[in-house]
Amino acid sequence: MSRGSIEIPLRDTDEVIELDFDQLPEGDEVISILKQEHTQLHIWIALALEYYRQGKPEDFVKLLEAARVDGTLDYRDHEKDQMTCLDTLAAYYVQQARREKNKDVKKELLTQATLLYTMADKIIMYDQNHLLGRACYCLLEGEKMEQADAQFHFVLNQSPSNIPALLGKACIAFNKKDFRGALAYYKKALRTNPNCPAEVRLGMGHCFVKLSKPEKAQLAFMRALELNPKCVGALVGLAILELNKKEADSIKNGVQLLSKAYTIDSSNPMVLNHLANHFFFKKDMVRLSEINKHNNNNQLSLATDVSGAFATALPLHVQGDYDQAFQYYYQATQFASPNFLLPYFGLGQMYIYRGDRDNAAGCFEKVLKAYPNNYETMKILGSLYATSNDQEKRETAKGHLKKVTEQYPDDVEAWIELAQILEQSDIQGALSAYGTATRILQEKVQADVPPEILNNVAALHFRLGNLGEAKKYYAASLDRAKAEAQHDEHYYNAISVTSTYNLARLHESTCNYHGAEQHYKNILREHPNYVDCYLRLGCMARDKGNFYEASDWFKEALQINQDHPDAWSLIGNLHLAKQEWQPGQKKFERILKQPATQNDAYSMLALGNVWLQTLHQPTRDKEKEKRHQDRALAIYKQVLRNDPKNLYAANGIGAVLAHKGCIREARDVFAQVREATADVCDVWLNLAHIYVEQKQFISAYPQYENCLKKFFKCQNTEVLLFLARAYFKCGKLAECKQTLLKARHVAPSDSVLMFNVALVLQRLATSVLRDEKSNLKAVLSAVKELELAQRYFSYLSKSGDRMKFDLAQAAAEAR
Repeated sequence: MSRGSIEIPLRDTDEVIELDFDQLPEGDEVISILKQEHTQLHIWIALALEYYRQGKPEDFVKLLEAARVDGTLDYRDHEKDQMTCLDTLAAYYVQQARREKNKDVKKELLTQATLLYTMADKIIMYDQNHLLGRACYCLLEGEKMEQADAQFHFVLNQSPSNIPALLGKACIAFNKKDFRGALAYYKKALRTNPNCPAEVRLGMGHCFVKLSKPEKAQLAFMRALELNPKCVGALVGLAILELNKKEADSIKNGVQLLSKAYTIDSSNPMVLNHLANHFFFKKDMVRLSEINKHNNNNQLSLATDVSGAFATALPLHVQGDYDQAFQYYYQATQFASPNFLLPYFGLGQMYIYRGDRDNAAGCFEKVLKAYPNNYETMKILGSLYATSNDQEKRETAKGHLKKVTEQYPDDVEAWIELAQILEQSDIQGALSAYGTATRILQEKVQADVPPEILNNVAALHFRLGNLGEAKKYYAASLDRAKAEAQHDEHYYNAISVTSTYNLARLHESTCNYHGAEQHYKNILREHPNYVDCYLRLGCMARDKGNFYEASDWFKEALQINQDHPDAWSLIGNLHLAKQEWQPGQKKFERILKQPATQNDAYSMLALGNVWLQTLHQPTRDKEKEKRHQDRALAIYKQVLRNDPKNLYAANGIGAVLAHKGCIREARDVFAQVREATADVCDVWLNLAHIYVEQKQFISAYPQYENCLKKFFKCQNTEVLLFLARAYFKCGKLAECKQTLLKARHVAPSDSVLMFNVALVLQRLATSVLRDEKSNLKAVLSAVKELELAQRYFSYLSKSGDRMKFDLAQAAAEAR
């Protein structure tokens, strides 16, 4: 065998065929000769490697594949050549897989390499070269780093200065973020062989960068370029060091280095990504699009796939191509490392654009988990959660926005967002936040306060009862909206309408019904479809006792929207107020028949209350009474199933239990409801009723009296009647009489009150006349009251309301 040729022994002779390396024939011809002469395996391998050196990989593969089957093994130590054949072919497949862009082809190549290495394992498992090849393959797969580490470690135990094993250990240490350890392995490899290729210096440079030693990193990269002027990695490393200095000259040098790297390898993903970032920040979108198009056609590995997809998404995002940007952000997140979270930030923004708030929140939560105090992420999440129906998320929003305003006290948007979320639970806090936002706008931004904020501040003052302040801010909102209307007439006119409506509501609350009516009618002249104005005009007419006029206004609203649930509810309530149970019932049933309002809690409660109210009417039909109780109970339970926190449904259940005679259970229900809120008057009344039933009158009186003071300013005839009944039941007839007379001052024509007054006058007079110690004055007064009672009974027996009491009983009392 000469230096530039190889000899193939001829079978059964002493002659040889000499193949000159400079004039190698076609691979298939060589394979035919080797098969015919039963050539030993090591010659097959030597020829295959020569074809590889000459840039003929297809012939190289053909020779090694054929050698596995046809290579002769009739010589000593042929096992090692068998292993070498399999390992060489496997290493080639691994190399091809590293360069392959198509993931399916890449997977197929790695599968072939796995089979070859597994076959080699069965021949000689612990050969150093075999272990090194297999370890490099495990490194490329990524998920088998520990296995690769063990194989490199085994080789180093046998041969501590084995350079490929040292470099493999350096690579693993670097990936595990043990940068000092990685540097130590690189240094040992360099001491072992000072003539190591440029890639060793490149690895050292990366370690120095991670160890915050940029000067040493620069020296390492420069040495790598001296050894190999076309070392793209070193050019990129130097470019990044220059760009990080953030000075005009250094940025220019960095871009020149990247451009040089680009001329050497225009398909290198690292070069393309850094150039893309540069053009993105320069806002050179044309060149950026060209770079990214090139980048996407040349992705070689998972890591660069991720950064390339992210780099592609950025300009698309800036240019407003959100669908394409979404695809690339999403692609980047699928394979991004746990520490690379920028794609999630971009993807979250795309989800917001698409209206998918839940997925958007999920993306930003990932970012916030890694960076708990990130200002932008907290601000976005606060805004997303602020409008959530989930109370827990609203609390989270409140916490995020408070942190944002603490970190950046001049962030107007954050203060406004915080104020809006505090409106629901902390009115004073919301006013304070709006106050801060207003001050920043006026003093630091030098801008006028938007009419929306002025309107919101007015509404908060209104809720606090600061009616003067509310009126002032509503007026300011209207003035500001009129001034801004020249910029966007449609939008600011809408703000004006809202503020005018709110001002009308304020006039209502101050009993200025004429002013309120004028505002509502002015709105309707400009906006005849503003349903709420019809409803408020109807409510004002109702409160004046003009039920027919009220009904007309509510029907006007139905002309605009024939399925408006509020209008039907208000008409239903008019019927119920007049004790027209069946027409009222039909109105609420109509609401529940509509698909959009089939679970409307208010309508269901109203129906439950109708069935409950029928239990108060005189009847001797026990079956009917039980049926109505069960219907009411079923409706209240359904409301609770839909909304477990509905206090009105719980209160209704308590009332039904009381009617069924389950007094203790009813009391427990009412007590729990009042514990949850003290703002529902029905609960106070029901608890007082229970105390009366249990003859706990001392507890009942304060309940009724506190209810009168808290909810009705002492003027509700129904509650006064309940209090009078409690006095009557415990024999306090004088207090009962006084309470009933108070009620008659409020409603002098109420026949039920008249009946009860007559009954109490009769009982008081009878007790005085029976008392032997009564003086003449008391007797004469009693006789007058008895005569008055008799006149009341006589009148009621003819003109009383038969739906409220038994007229025959009034006639009997008159006799």
